[in-house]
Amino acid sequence: MTKTRRLFHEELQDLTHDVARLGALVRQAIEAGTAAFLAGDLRDAEAVIVGDRAIDQLAHSVESRVSDLLARQQPMAADLRLLLSALRISYAMERMGDNMVNVVKGTRRLYPYLLEPPIQDVISRMHEQAVAQLDVAITAFVERDVNRATALEDMDDAMDHLQHELFRLLFHTHATDDAAIQTAVQVGLLGRYFERIADLTVTIGERVRYMVTGEFPFEEG
Repeated sequence: MTKTRRLFHEELQDLTHDVARLGALVRQAIEAGTAAFLAGDLRDAEAVIVGDRAIDQLAHSVESRVSDLLARQQPMAADLRLLLSALRISYAMERMGDNMVNVVKGTRRLYPYLLEPPIQDVISRMHEQAVAQLDVAITAFVERDVNRATALEDMDDAMDHLQHELFRLLFHTHATDDAAIQTAVQVGLLGRYFERIADLTVTIGERVRYMVTGEFPFEEG
């Protein structure tokens, strides 16, 4: 292997590491953001908003380095798919961070109202499901694991069920007056952000499958 080729592969490894690190930052945001939202803690909610800058900066760094490597190395085949997938995956993770910012902003809108325990429980389970799917997505990318990537589609069904459960609870317990209905709508919208995070992990899984096999999921069958 030539020195130029060796350096290129080292850069690819560094890029893979940074995409995984981006996933770890998003995971922290989901954990901290959910805790702040459920506790109605405005200070911790603000910390998540400020922390999103680090996610944005790292995502933009990945984008810039992918562009540079594409221009300098003109990669082919598997290396090209890795770069294109890293670009799309980092964008998906940046959007996950943005969704958590939207969740914690809901903390301010609802303050000082605290959710009833059954609704808190569903939100907590949605957060756990989102984290579980993100962990699988990161591992699938780092380990080039098509099986894990494919499993994300089935895992996402659990999030859909939780979203339906949340709506049933909200409109069963809050359908009393206009103010209560408005609160239910707000919480329902916040639940949608967790669902979007889960959807984005499925997108990551699709990109991993393309990266490894060279085939897009919609080309199957």
